[in-house]
Amino acid sequence: MPVTEDLARAVERLRDGLARVRSVLFITGAGVSADSGLPTYRGVGGLYDAEDTDEGVPIEVALSGSMFRRNPELTWKYIAQIERACRGAEPNLAHRAMAALEQRVPRAWVLTQNVDGLHRRAGSTNLIEIHGGVHELHCTACAYETTVADYSSLAPLPRCPSCDAVVRPRVVLFEEQLPPTAVTALEHELATGFDAVVSVGTTSVFPYIRAPLLLARSRGKFTAEINPGETEVSRAVDVKLAAGAADVFALLRPWWDA
Repeated sequence: MPVTEDLARAVERLRDGLARVRSVLFITGAGVSADSGLPTYRGVGGLYDAEDTDEGVPIEVALSGSMFRRNPELTWKYIAQIERACRGAEPNLAHRAMAALEQRVPRAWVLTQNVDGLHRRAGSTNLIEIHGGVHELHCTACAYETTVADYSSLAPLPRCPSCDAVVRPRVVLFEEQLPPTAVTALEHELATGFDAVVSVGTTSVFPYIRAPLLLARSRGKFTAEINPGETEVSRAVDVKLAAGAADVFALLRPWWDA
């Protein structure tokens, strides 16, 4: 990646901004995992660039809670596509950098929308997976739950081995509420406060994703965004880095990997 003068200056400002903080929150989206070969949700190379699914409904309808109740096999079809896109992917430099910063910064957390589990595999432990994880399955009727490496051995409509009810991933579908434990964890950390909030690879379209950054900004804390495109928070941050996540953390490596 060619390093322009503007990007080099922005990286320096980000490094200086983070070097003096004792707490930082990274908010991540699909752009972080794009450097691991995963497609983003929509856009260039997106998993769902078409207007509708094969069944003639928007993907948001196919992946909704109401559709899962009416036609779970259809919803499972598209959940399986997401898992298949994740299969074999490894954490990239951005994932590893954020995990490493847990050892460098007294209090470093990651709030992610991604369900691929790559932050956890990279070693992040202060992690809020606000949309759940695609590899964690549970029964819709009983207490059965399990973790699977991939879906290759699953039936098109998996069923519980204990009660034969439909099994589903522990992910948040459209129209569903966020998991209470994740919301409680996020509220607790935000109440404690962060010296810096950095948005990485997310368009920040969901209010609960952009709110922590805007809250930090209103409190005079350091804010930054790493994203090649313009987003909902681009004009609100102290530092905007128009580049991919792995590229930026590669330029920062002498600092976080020291």
